[in-house]
Order: sequence, then C-alpha cells, then structure tokens
Amino acid sequence: MTLKSLLANAKSPVIMGVLNVTPDSFSDGGKYLNTSVAIDHALHLIDEGADMIDIGGESSRPGSLPITTEEERDRILPVIHELRRQSSIYISVDTYKPEIMALAIDSGVNMINDIKAMTSQGALEILSKSKLDVSLMHMQGSPTNMQISPKYDSVTDEVIEFLNERVKHCEDAGISKDRIAIDPGFGFGKTFDDNTKLFKDIKRFVQLSLPVLIGVSRKSMIKKMVGENMDDIIDASALYAALAARNGADILRVHDVKKTKQMLDNLKV
Repeated sequence: MTLKSLLANAKSPVIMGVLNVTPDSFSDGGKYLNTSVAIDHALHLIDEGADMIDIGGESSRPGSLPITTEEERDRILPVIHELRRQSSIYISVDTYKPEIMALAIDSGVNMINDIKAMTSQGALEILSKSKLDVSLMHMQGSPTNMQISPKYDSVTDEVIEFLNERVKHCEDAGISKDRIAIDPGFGFGKTFDDNTKLFKDIKRFVQLSLPVLIGVSRKSMIKKMVGENMDDIIDASALYAALAARNGADILRVHDVKKTKQMLDNLKV
C-alpha cells in the first residue's frame, strides 16, 4: 500500500493514529512501552477508524533529549513486527535516524515520518533505495531547544520555503513527488502566535500540490486555548483536526481517532 493509493481511495481525510512507545512523550508517555499493550492500543485505534498507525520510539516534546539508536530500535521493532503480523494497516515510523529507517524498511512499514525532513546524514540515501513514502516536517532547532525563543520574520513563508527546498532534495535523490507529504510542524519551534498563523494559512500549504499532514492533537496551542482539562483538550483537538481537513489537509495525525471521526462527521468534512 502506498500513500498515493491510500489517499486516492479515502472518502475523507486519512486518519493517522498516534502510537508512542516512549516513557516521556508529552501526552501519553509510558502508557504503551509494553509491546502487547502497544499492540492492543494500535488495534483499538484501527477499530475506531484509523487509516494508518504512526509508531514513535523517541519523544520529541519540547526539552526532550535524544536517545540512542539501540534504545529506539528496541522500543519500536517488536511493535512493528507484531503489528504487521496482525494487521495490513499502513504503518508510519516517526524517526529521523537513518539506521532506524533502514530497520523499519526491512520490517515492512510504509512511511517514514521525519521531524528533521531528511536532513540527517545518510537519510536520503536510505530512503531513495526503498519504495517508502515520507513525510517531511518543519522544525526550527531541535526538540531540546526548539521552544527557547523561536523567531521568524514571516513564519508561513519561511516554513513553505524550507519544505519546498526539502522536497527538491528528495526529488534530486530519486524520491518521486508522489511519495512525499509535507507537515508544517505545529509546536516544533513555534510560538502560539506562529502556530495560529500557520493554522490560518493551511490552504497555502495545500496549494503546494502535495499531501498535507496536520498534527495539532493535544499540543500546547490547544491547551493554551482550553486549559488543562483533558476532556476539553480532546474535544478541541478533534475540532481543530476537522477544521484543518475543511481547509484541505489530507492527513490528520491524532491521538483520539473516534472523537476526530465524530467531529469530521458533525462538520460534514
């Protein structure tokens, strides 16, 4: 299964269910470290209507520190193998490490979801030798320092310029455009005002004629608007996902699949 075929057959935006097998992710860290628990959650997300599952083994929350390749491998590979054994679901792996990309490719995944947009040394070479899809995300700085005074002259223009440049690098490496999605990177080196501006400008990203992935689920921009009550955060996350879809987003990266699908139905997206 390819991203192109998945999108072509979708009757509504593609729902990417989040599966963090980390101890410290901002929303659900530590919940799914056990492989069997992680698989149960993935199957639950699929039952709720997820079209793809995004597996991440390293937290990218603000202030987080990188982990070793070995640690990331040990967290995600058993989950990938078991999920692929039990399901034909489209699997994305959230990683920027070329070594993990290579292992993921050998494990039968469908996409690399790269917060560093294939800028890690060797990443382009690894992906170009495969048939996998890739999502390129914009981030200013790194997770460790990205929220320490991020600054832009024109946030949307700069993010678009960066993503266009990374798409060209991918194409130059032999990765065809129909394998590429783009992600503005909400919360990754952006202030609340930056995030708000990017959200208002989703249609500008859609105009780039590439699948647009939007991930605002349970992020700080949502919490700043509604507070810390989890029910409110979940409801607002679903609403903003649906609004993103209404503005043309193709892929919605969410923690709460059922709520998101209900909101899409309610807004007739």
